[in-house]
Order: sequence, then structure tokens, then C-alpha cells
Amino acid sequence: MPQKFWEDFDIGFKFKTASITVTETHVVNWACLTMDFYPLHVDKEYAAKTVFKERVAHGPLIFGMAVGLVGMTGVAADAVIAWLGVDSLKMRAPVKIGDTITVEVEVIEKRETSKPAQGVQTWRYNVCNQRGEVVLTCEMKFLMHKKER
Repeated sequence: MPQKFWEDFDIGFKFKTASITVTETHVVNWACLTMDFYPLHVDKEYAAKTVFKERVAHGPLIFGMAVGLVGMTGVAADAVIAWLGVDSLKMRAPVKIGDTITVEVEVIEKRETSKPAQGVQTWRYNVCNQRGEVVLTCEMKFLMHKKER
């Protein structure tokens, strides 16, 4: 039996994750894992000549780290049955090596399903850097357990 349920998260419920500093190791490992060796991410000399003046982390890496940070909170516990997808994923600002990110989460939508034991929720993720600037936003959709009535 789940410990938490769809009913435990009202629209407007908010929480914040722990923080993590994005390291060169994160960026290099992501490049190796995904085979995305675009020079903006892995070539210091190339990146120095860009508008960013230094290497920036891959956007999908930051998304993945945000997912992990939220999961590590344990806030949802075992309420989630399945991840249904992500909408409105946008990189708002670059994340550079040495930046520290934190995720602010808010429940923005709840809806019933045709199955009485399941509901869907949308959680907005705002990933912020150490200066409080929003660097990535997205809306995560989850299928969740509902309490048996």
C-alpha cells in the first residue's frame, strides 16, 4: 500500500530541493553517455570564443539533474505510478561549470482519470542557479495512486 497519494498534494503545494554544483565531471560524463561532444560543452578554447565565454552544461543534463534532485527529496514517496511526460521544457539561461542548481516545485494541476484509484498531477519545476536566476522550466506530468474509498 502506498504511503502517499494524489490527495496529499493540493494545487499550490510547493517544496524546494537540495542543491548541487555542476562540475566538469558531470559535463564530461554526460557527453560520454550521450555522445554529445558539441564543443560548447567540452572544448574550453572553443567556448571561450562564444557569447558565453566559457563552457556550459548540456540542457538535457540539467533537466536530468533536476529530476534526480526532486526524486531525492522523497516528497512524492511512492505516490507516483508513472511519469507521463514533460511539457514546456525551456532553457532560460546557461548553466556553467561551477554553478549550483536547486529546483523549486509547485503542483499546478490535478485531474481525475477514468480509474477511481488513479489521478494525474502536473508539477512545475523551476531550476534556479546560485543567484536565484531561473535557468530551466518545465511541467512534469505524473500518474498517481489515489486513496481507496
